[in-house]
Amino acid sequence: MVAGGSDSTPKLEHKGYNRGLILGLTMAESMLLLVFCLLLVAAALISAERSKRYEVERKLEKAEQQVAVLEKKRAEQAAELVLLQSKVVSGHLSAEDKAVVDKQWRELVLAKDTLDNMADQGATPDDLKSLAKVAAVLKEHDVALASASDEISKLLAGNGGGNGMHDWPPIINLDDAKKNYFQSGSAELTGTFAQLLDGTITDEIASNLNLYGANIVEVIGHTDEQPVSREKSNLDDTLISAISGKLPVSALQPADNAGLGLARAIAVANVLKANPKLKDATILPMSAAQLILPGDTITSGQRGAVESRRRIEIRVRGRAAPVAVINAGAAPSVDTQ
Repeated sequence: MVAGGSDSTPKLEHKGYNRGLILGLTMAESMLLLVFCLLLVAAALISAERSKRYEVERKLEKAEQQVAVLEKKRAEQAAELVLLQSKVVSGHLSAEDKAVVDKQWRELVLAKDTLDNMADQGATPDDLKSLAKVAAVLKEHDVALASASDEISKLLAGNGGGNGMHDWPPIINLDDAKKNYFQSGSAELTGTFAQLLDGTITDEIASNLNLYGANIVEVIGHTDEQPVSREKSNLDDTLISAISGKLPVSALQPADNAGLGLARAIAVANVLKANPKLKDATILPMSAAQLILPGDTITSGQRGAVESRRRIEIRVRGRAAPVAVINAGAAPSVDTQ
């Protein structure tokens, strides 16, 4: 029996066996996996480029078809022109063809004479564009172009202090009774009213400003004599911020009809100011409160809810005199002597 004998069983070196492996793969296997991934990326890129090429070819084919159609039309028109020229030269025109040629020739001669006369009087193509705009405005107000000069003379006579009747700009009256422009007791506009203001109402105001040479738009809020239920007003703190756009109109909380009329006028004025068609006009919100009845008469007392009195009136006028700009931050000087 041999005691303390040494163990002669061979031992494996695991550390050396694990060298050259990446995530459990040999170097050769790792390289094959990398090449496979690169091939997938290349295939995706080739597929994308092929799709782009197909799309470009499709657009090119469509463009070629359109060019072919245009070329066909051009060829047909050229053939018609050659045929018409040959008929004119040979004198073999039908009665219908002669009538068409004569009519077009007369129109061309008349147009040339008209342009020559306008050029002799100093008119330019830009003048024609301006005249077309004026004619459109006159037509909108049922004023014939031939009588426009007389109508302007009447307006000038009225403004100049003569005996002619003054043609005042029309008042745009927006009656809340039928459309429910505002929520009860509030200055917030309904969506329908906001769209109307930004569309047809603005167009009518812009037309009146242009027709009458005006630059001021007065927005006047009217109410009925029904008391406002709110006990305290915050208009002293919020009016200026609301009309400058720093606060929403919903922040206005009037406690009487005078404040309610003004708050509603501000809501309408803010919509008009935001429209580029009125960018050169000054929009002035005002309140008539419950004082003025429809028809411009002073109330003598009429209690209760009267929907026809809840309205917005919009008037246009010219600026009567230059505005004196006062610096609100500078205190006025006081003469102590």
